[in-house]
Amino acid sequence: MTSTHPQPAASSAAATPTRMRAVVQDRYGNADALHFADVAVPTPGPGEVLLAVHAAGLNRGTWHLMTGLPYVMRLMGFGLRRPAQRIPGADVAGRIIALGEGVDDFTVGDEVLGIAVGAFAPYAIARADNLVQRPAQLPAEKAAAVAISGITAYQAVHEQGQVTAGQRVLVLGASGGVGAWVTQLAHAAGAHVTGVASAAKADLVLELGADQVLDYATTEPTAGTDRYDVIIDMGGRRPLRKLRRILTKNGTLVIVGGEGGGPIGGGFGRQLLAAALSNVVSQRLTMVMAAEHRDALAPVVAAITEGTITPAVSSVYSLDSVAEAMTDLVGGRVRGAAVLRIGDGS
Repeated sequence: MTSTHPQPAASSAAATPTRMRAVVQDRYGNADALHFADVAVPTPGPGEVLLAVHAAGLNRGTWHLMTGLPYVMRLMGFGLRRPAQRIPGADVAGRIIALGEGVDDFTVGDEVLGIAVGAFAPYAIARADNLVQRPAQLPAEKAAAVAISGITAYQAVHEQGQVTAGQRVLVLGASGGVGAWVTQLAHAAGAHVTGVASAAKADLVLELGADQVLDYATTEPTAGTDRYDVIIDMGGRRPLRKLRRILTKNGTLVIVGGEGGGPIGGGFGRQLLAAALSNVVSQRLTMVMAAEHRDALAPVVAAITEGTITPAVSSVYSLDSVAEAMTDLVGGRVRGAAVLRIGDGS
């Protein structure tokens, strides 16, 4: 949580502004709910750092927080009538310019990536344990797309899906922010990967390592005769009975996110049903709730450093174009990930 107390940072760079122009949101809604305002530059509290933001990532989670949908999310501390966090944005790449009390594993000037609070702004607060050093070979605009989607995908493939070499893996939503990571990670694990995406994004999915791509507009993957050892579903709308039909007898279904399912509970009802059903069938039906911590982020960054995977960033917008970026993301016009370019950084 961001500290708003006017305490001095333990260490800070000189000449940090006290005010900034940031994207703010005072009500739930679509992209038209976002606007700019002059706000105070935050001060890091204990265990926090202040970042000069180079770039910030956009994902479906950002959209859910913008719209306040599904409504059950508002009961989870995100704000009943309006967003509890006025400045949106979580995925971040930036430079540390001030340290809060107790932060001794970073220094001012470190280039980092991870998860912040209010990243759609020139300056943002982040907990130090939500950040890692940015690899020198990774540009800031790609680094900003790593944290939340990368952690989610890694846990889906390796922790929940337990994908191994030789398995047949179906990736539903293979061209999206999380799906692009899942496709790469499953391929790197030695699996035979079938990705489901639009025909316009098939080339991207193949480049990411898929062995085959199914166009969802012309082919329903649950209607065929193929069987899969692991299904990782970012779509969130297909009934469990259809997905189970194309799983092997002891196969694993991993549900990522809560898309679809209506405005009240979204797709979470399907996730809960899957967890309950998993106790009485031979198939393993599970879900991913990404852990936001540097320990979860570290293996993703290590795989990037080794060259095993790479951020699939295709769309870079200026901060002034945040409404356009969100509209494109929701409209399915983004291939892979989208980021906002905010400050200096390469």
